Amino acid sequence: MTLHLSRRRWLFAATAATGLALSGCGHLGTSGLPSADAYPPIVFVHGNGDTAALWQTTLWRFESNGWPRERLHAIDLPYPLARDEDAKPQAGRTSAQEHMEFLRSEVQQVLARTGAKQVVLVGNSRGGNAIRNYVYNGGGAAQVSHAVLGGTPNHGVWAVPGWREGNEFSGTGPFLRGLNAPKNAAGDEVAGPVRWMTIRSDNNDKFAQPDGLWIGQKGMATNVTAAGPELKGATNVVIASIDHRETSYSPAAFEATYRFITGRAPQHRDTVPQSAPVVIDGKVTGLGVNPLDPATGSFSNNLPVPGATVRVFAVDPATGARRGEPLAGKTVAADGRWGPVTVPVNAPVEFEVAAPGYATTHIYRSGFPRSSSIVHLRAERLAAADRDADSVVTLTRPRGYLDPQRDPMRLDGAAPAGVPPGAGVASAKIKPTGPQRPVRAEFHSEVVVGQTWAARDNRVVLLEITR
Repeated sequence: MTLHLSRRRWLFAATAATGLALSGCGHLGTSGLPSADAYPPIVFVHGNGDTAALWQTTLWRFESNGWPRERLHAIDLPYPLARDEDAKPQAGRTSAQEHMEFLRSEVQQVLARTGAKQVVLVGNSRGGNAIRNYVYNGGGAAQVSHAVLGGTPNHGVWAVPGWREGNEFSGTGPFLRGLNAPKNAAGDEVAGPVRWMTIRSDNNDKFAQPDGLWIGQKGMATNVTAAGPELKGATNVVIASIDHRETSYSPAAFEATYRFITGRAPQHRDTVPQSAPVVIDGKVTGLGVNPLDPATGSFSNNLPVPGATVRVFAVDPATGARRGEPLAGKTVAADGRWGPVTVPVNAPVEFEVAAPGYATTHIYRSGFPRSSSIVHLRAERLAAADRDADSVVTLTRPRGYLDPQRDPMRLDGAAPAGVPPGAGVASAKIKPTGPQRPVRAEFHSEVVVGQTWAARDNRVVLLEITR
């Protein structure tokens, strides 16, 4: 079943199309929603090279619709990048089997903590591979009621016989061929008792394209189409113009997910600010270096960086200038946790992260409407080509991509240079000259204003878009 949805206002072919209700979840309260103890725990699984922090806004949306915070769990895979060849050990990367085993361990912890019999699994991109692997090869079928896969390359990022078939993302390789093997006489690629849904873009997912442009193989036929994330036998949802990450982290993806799990529309599609004080926390992570081949450069991981120092400042929304003394400051311990810190509701902040071997990283963000324990901060390094710049400022959008054909955006008063058409990159960098001054980023209706800092002092600036 394939349902086509518009990006801004869409119709979900009625609840009857999915035939779902909140299974095994007790009675309904007077509001018509399940009572507080009836919400199933949800485990969120991030994508390749990503972090639990990307689920922050999704968790806020579930909380805004009454889901208890303690029943929302986003995993953080220590080494989130897939191996080049799944069967060959590779420093700083995980195999599909290791990824699945980590997910299985996290699910068991959530079940033990909540006392629930089953969880809902929601994954983006590679996270969906781990979910499918766990359900069919890791004994997870009895522990999972619903599985939602956003942008998962279920039929590969490429499906070229003989080309990189040992990679987890090869549609003709053994890993995906095994997962896609027929599950019943109808030839379905999924089967019960788990209820399955996929979410994909109509044509704007960089990893579901017929040409290999976004994997560095321009002109190569990938043998994959925009429908690559769909699975026969699942409820397959198509949302117009969303990009690869927006298949999971956008309001439209949240709404489709909520309907699929509960059988009803959410009361709130966007985040509802909380009335209680906002408390934020997270860990400091960094960039690993391949110990076997340092020349290959650094790669992302989700390991803590002990000894990093974090200071949190309230800033002027118009200039990004600091307002008084730090709200908090801490040298983190072995767990990497830098909080908790209480901040004003929806007031912009600056995080200053300093760690040995890294540039001092200034991260500016728009305000926090709700509390969060997954505000993870990544220390950055200054690129060799940027060391002579007055300042280096990067607009970054972790939960989606930048598409100049789709997205109104400005960086320091101009359209970001070097951003190619199509939703293929998630950041844009500029090198402002002169003394310290305000620098402004705009993306749709969101505005983040920071200050430039001198690159000669080994400092970098990130203007982070939350949406």
